[in-house]
Amino acid sequence: MNDLVARARKVRRALRAAPDGFDLSAIDPGATPGLPREGDKLWSREQMTVLGDALAEQQERLYAAAQAGTDRRRVLLVLQAMDCGGKDGTVRSVVGALNPQGVRIKAFTAPTPDELAHHFLWRVSAALPGAGYVGVFNRSHYEDVLAVRVRELVEPAVWKRRYDEINEFERIQSADGTVIIKFMLHISYEEQRARLLKRLDDPTKRWKFREGDLDDRDRWAEYQRAYQDAVTKCSTGPAPWYVVPADRKWYRDWAVANVLLAHLDELKLAYPEVKLDLPGLRQRLADPGEHQVNNG
Repeated sequence: MNDLVARARKVRRALRAAPDGFDLSAIDPGATPGLPREGDKLWSREQMTVLGDALAEQQERLYAAAQAGTDRRRVLLVLQAMDCGGKDGTVRSVVGALNPQGVRIKAFTAPTPDELAHHFLWRVSAALPGAGYVGVFNRSHYEDVLAVRVRELVEPAVWKRRYDEINEFERIQSADGTVIIKFMLHISYEEQRARLLKRLDDPTKRWKFREGDLDDRDRWAEYQRAYQDAVTKCSTGPAPWYVVPADRKWYRDWAVANVLLAHLDELKLAYPEVKLDLPGLRQRLADPGEHQVNNG
């Protein structure tokens, strides 16, 4: 376990986006930062079983402590990516290893008229996980400085002030016990093309295809600049950004699992101490007493 956590911490360091000097264009979407020399596709997939078990145990401690009222912390994973970047796949492969009873997943789509009538963080606040839960945002409040910016849905002055609003919002949530971990799943223009074509070629995947995806693809450079600014301006101590090269799906899953494990281990989660009369309870279980069932 110590070796597993030590490797997870190395991967986390390799993927963390520091505000100073961060350059998205310098990150190769096909790279594998932090992967050991012996690591490959098969090895990484085998490791996902080990990582999944470790994550599940940490999650159980988080949930148990909250149920006992001894710890009110919770975890929020924010997943952002260009279309076909692998958000759904990451949820299946990484979050799927957790107990669904303690997981809350929210996929943010275009805001409704009611949501648009409120501050852009209103619907996000309503979806935050409760104590002991792992929350997952499939897309998030960052769409309001990404898609909203690129599609020119509001004036520049509006989306520009949202960086500070997001940072303050995340600072408050962190101070209240929410561990915020943000992932940008970084795919290449060429890989997105291959995945979009695969959707068109597969009748079982065509339902996921939207022509609007191609409109966003036409604005690829603008989206890259928007992601550059979002990560640079909003990667903070309370809510760091991790940029995960995502052209290789097996690496993406392995990397996200490692970063999550590093954060959970850092919380020093523990099962709650429960006061029970253990000798008395064991005696009751050992002695059927008057209520013995006669199966004869």
